[in-house]
Amino acid sequence: MPVKKLKKFLDEQRVKYTVISHSTAYTAQEIAQSAHITGKELAKTVMVELDGEMTMVVVPASRSVDFEYLKEATGSEHAALLTEAAFKACFPDCEIGAMPPFGHLYGMKLIVDKRLADDKEIAFNAGNHRELIKMPFGDYQRLAKPHIMDLTAYNRESIKTKK
Repeated sequence: MPVKKLKKFLDEQRVKYTVISHSTAYTAQEIAQSAHITGKELAKTVMVELDGEMTMVVVPASRSVDFEYLKEATGSEHAALLTEAAFKACFPDCEIGAMPPFGHLYGMKLIVDKRLADDKEIAFNAGNHRELIKMPFGDYQRLAKPHIMDLTAYNRESIKTKK
């Protein structure tokens, strides 16, 4: 979804947002630095497979998905990071790795880490490696309808004691 299409969608939904242009950057931390926002404020989209289903998982750029905890949180038997080759065709209108976190627009499940919901705003790639969209988290939640879960604060001992 190039930024033009994403902006049109947000405008149709009457959402107030800001477009942040930055120098070309590919990693979440590079993007945050280039756009002058913290890695905690920037949402990164991670494509995973949960029990054979392609799923969009969104976490703060400063965090990583803990796949054992993701399995536990979702009740999945299998959770794995997908290769770019596995999901590239699902996002023909986006630069690879710059997909905006709107799973429903691509026909897939969307899970968002609760840390992002704790902030008033969310910033994310706008479909390319040069622009971000920053908007109120409440509007994002209303439009994207994500499953919000704790995905990055895995404590192996607490899981072990539950079993």
